[in-house]
Amino acid sequence: MDYFHSRDLRTGRFSEPERPYLVTTTTLHRTPVFSEITAARLLAKELRDAEEAGCVSSLCWVIMPDHLHWLLVLQRAALHKVVRRVKSRSAIAINRARNRTGKLWQPGFHDRALRRNEDIKRVARYVIANPLRAGLVSDINDYPLWEAVWADRGN
Repeated sequence: MDYFHSRDLRTGRFSEPERPYLVTTTTLHRTPVFSEITAARLLAKELRDAEEAGCVSSLCWVIMPDHLHWLLVLQRAALHKVVRRVKSRSAIAINRARNRTGKLWQPGFHDRALRRNEDIKRVARYVIANPLRAGLVSDINDYPLWEAVWADRGN
């Protein structure tokens, strides 16, 4: 992502409670930080914490080696604040665990508000299939870094 255009991602952004959003955000320089399972689990914890705090209802997410896809329903916070919270808290936790400092995420994020009549399960399947399309696994059940409200993974 071009840093000079990252603020353009905010132009016209509007947060609407109870609206589903698909959010994508990437690590700085697309570094595969989340290939390390500890880092990925720390990010997953922050996604769950955002839900427990009442900011969002997570429909699904998948953590890829260098980015995150998150399908959520916005609750009581502005979208940019929720994403900032997750990115900030995960960066602090991951940096602490890796005994380092510095930026973890690229500035900004991409979001798409889903229309009310859009097939949310179809979008969720697309999100969750990312590891398959990337060739990381041949069966999505072999990929540990995803969650979906519709999935029964034996938990």
